[in-house]
Amino acid sequence: MRIVVAPDKFRGSLSALDAAEAMAEAVEARGWTALKVPMSDGGEGFLEVLGGANRTSTVTGPLGDPVEAGWRLSRKRAVLEMASASGLALVGGAEGNEPLAADTTGVGELIAAALDAGARSIVIGMGGSATTDGGLGALRSLGPVPRLGGVRLEVACDVRLTFTAAAACFAPQKGATTAQVELLSRRLDRLVELYAESYGVDVSSLVGSGSAGGLAGGLAALGATLTEGFELVADHVGLEVMLEDADAVLTGEGLCDAASFEGKVLGGVAGLAASLGLSAGAVVGELDDGLELPPGFEVASLVAGVGREAALGDPARSVTLATERMLDALLPG
Repeated sequence: MRIVVAPDKFRGSLSALDAAEAMAEAVEARGWTALKVPMSDGGEGFLEVLGGANRTSTVTGPLGDPVEAGWRLSRKRAVLEMASASGLALVGGAEGNEPLAADTTGVGELIAAALDAGARSIVIGMGGSATTDGGLGALRSLGPVPRLGGVRLEVACDVRLTFTAAAACFAPQKGATTAQVELLSRRLDRLVELYAESYGVDVSSLVGSGSAGGLAGGLAALGATLTEGFELVADHVGLEVMLEDADAVLTGEGLCDAASFEGKVLGGVAGLAASLGLSAGAVVGELDDGLELPPGFEVASLVAGVGREAALGDPARSVTLATERMLDALLPG
């Protein structure tokens, strides 16, 4: 048996690589072959999945303090992760954030560092942001637009959200109050007008433009291409080719909810498997009650299986045990 294990991260407990290792342990214990393919949808872990950092730059953090941001340059292609420069984790989570002040200046500085190093193609993973500034900080720190001339800029979006919806949907998770959400929404409305006047680009209806608090839309105003992060990573690792020769595929993530099937890794893997007639399932930290799953797609929840305390206490072992049960369900006998 050849089983592809292609999980996303389990936020706060396992990286995508660690999750793949834990799932592969259950597969290999049966004498089967596990093809480990850590995945990302453009959120945290995107850089690690695409080879990991081989460079570091000091940039401005989301609240103005300097931070060390890792990034990758290979054959004039730079891979950046916005969370390394403007991420919520850098300020200690929502409790330490200042939602109105947090901006993406550091992302612009990181792009500039890649340009200075000779990058001709730049791909940036969204996700994990502290910001809802519509990318204005990044654009201001980049300076004149002609500097990007001839450089391919690609944004790996982790949500399909449009630009002006970014504040209402995600600013509360970044510490914003109801009043602050309203203010941030008005800011984004004004930025739609500003970007149209300054760059001739209407970002308001672009799918994915609300990623990272509108950073994706701001970069789109400069000519960036917005791409679903899962598709970008899947193409990079050759996931579909691997699945064509597999007997089953397993994926996973921390929380499985409706958003998991809107551009995320779980939905992407499920869709590819269905198109190939391949058995597929997921091991997740927790499954949202009442969620309607795609036909034939099995999901095993760690919380339901071993309890929250055990799942958080030893997440790798819990994932391995859940994978064993998933294999029994997908490939009985």
